[in-house]
Amino acid sequence: MNHIHYQCLDASQATAELTSLVHVLSACVAQDASVGFISLDPQPMRTFWQGVVSSLASGEQQLLVARQNGTLVGTVIVGLGMMPNGQHRAEIAKLLVHPHARRQGIARALLDGAEALARQAGRTLLVLDTRSGDVAEHIYRRAGWQVSGQIPRYALSPAGVLDATTVMYKFLSPA
Repeated sequence: MNHIHYQCLDASQATAELTSLVHVLSACVAQDASVGFISLDPQPMRTFWQGVVSSLASGEQQLLVARQNGTLVGTVIVGLGMMPNGQHRAEIAKLLVHPHARRQGIARALLDGAEALARQAGRTLLVLDTRSGDVAEHIYRRAGWQVSGQIPRYALSPAGVLDATTVMYKFLSPA
């Protein structure tokens, strides 16, 4: 039986899962995900997740993960640490699903969970950016996200190409 469980991790739990978090991120980058990393060097990925742990401890971010049969296979970050004029919004980042766990609704469930976490935190506007034309863009559109615009030549791909990014937003009803 294929059991998928979703859980918010606190800083200590995320620290204990650093190896698994790096593994999921690395597997996604190996499949050409545009998530900020252009090589499979695990050290920058570990450093990134350590920064997330610090943000979890300060309350600036929340981390929702998916486990399939006990193994961590997906992540999404809800960024809550906004400037005083942005306390009504949150940023969605690192919606990742391990390639072996895709096409099971995990990304959509993580996104729904992230939206719920943002709503619980009193946020009414969500923002994100994603590589234009990626599967992720289609997932966001199906979930009711709107396109704000596109920025050409925004991010360097592992292949050395400057890809466009699509900036998206979604309004949430108050909790």
